[in-house]
Amino acid sequence: MSNYESYPAPQHPSSPRRLTRSEHDKMVAGVCSGAAAHFGVDVTVVRLLMVAATVFTGGAGLLVYLAGWWLMPRR
Repeated sequence: MSNYESYPAPQHPSSPRRLTRSEHDKMVAGVCSGAAAHFGVDVTVVRLLMVAATVFTGGAGLLVYLAGWWLMPRR
């Protein structure tokens, strides 16, 4: 199976973009990689921001991640 077969087909430009968890380049649940793809930034930046949010807010970043895992559909 080639890499092109595993990626979803591009959506029509006028359809709204949805925030979804990514099945590609995921480490735990795909929340950070899905958010990175949605906002067009590198996944490493999103992961570092999530770790910083977890450390500096006393765990609130972890709660946001868990909420994303529960609420975001898979792509």
